[in-house]
Amino acid sequence: MTEVAPLLEIAANSVASALVAQEAGAGRVELCASLGEGGLTPSYATIALAREHLRIPLYVLIRPRAGDFLYDANEIETMLGDIETCVRLGCDGVVIGALDADGDVAIGSCQAMIDAAEWLGVTFHRAFDLARDPHRALEDIVSLGCERILTSGQRESAPEGAALIRALVDQAAGRIVIMPGAGVDAGNIAAVRQKTGATEFHASAKRLIVSGMRHRPERLAAMQDGEMRSDGEEIRRMLKALA
Repeated sequence: MTEVAPLLEIAANSVASALVAQEAGAGRVELCASLGEGGLTPSYATIALAREHLRIPLYVLIRPRAGDFLYDANEIETMLGDIETCVRLGCDGVVIGALDADGDVAIGSCQAMIDAAEWLGVTFHRAFDLARDPHRALEDIVSLGCERILTSGQRESAPEGAALIRALVDQAAGRIVIMPGAGVDAGNIAAVRQKTGATEFHASAKRLIVSGMRHRPERLAAMQDGEMRSDGEEIRRMLKALA
């Protein structure tokens, strides 16, 4: 059997980050905003500009707010509209997820989002990590037709959740990709690969870019933080560790 080459997806919080990821050799970008809140849907202009400049696959996070993954009707409509935007702009895929109040996959809501995505690929995001029964959730997501599940193994980080991720890879048996994410970096990605048997990996690989402002009022220091941006050198180190 031919070994599948590993793929590194970078969670990029801006067009600049997406371009850094591409230049460093990432295999795919998940475009989002507000990484500090776990990622939210980026603006129309951000998606459009990223689509214009990226040659690697572009997936867009569809998440209207921070917090849990139990969504009301207005939030579902918002997500459907954002997915339709991604279709019109020619994105390669979207990243979705929704649960019901009991912690099961919200089949109806997710099916509506997948239908709106038309030909786009679909990743089920870390809403999976809050599912009541991960093994049942995997089967539900397979039945929906998603391409992959992003998961930390229902722990704070993928290295901590490696045992469950391994079990999910075995259960999936090639029907869907299980992609470890959260806390994955150059120092542990090789071990995560070895422990889980995964072939795709997700990371933000971000670093702080110091603000270029010379005028910096001390009384408002909290408003003058630098920008978090994907780190090309960290991405290259991760790819080297996977090689």
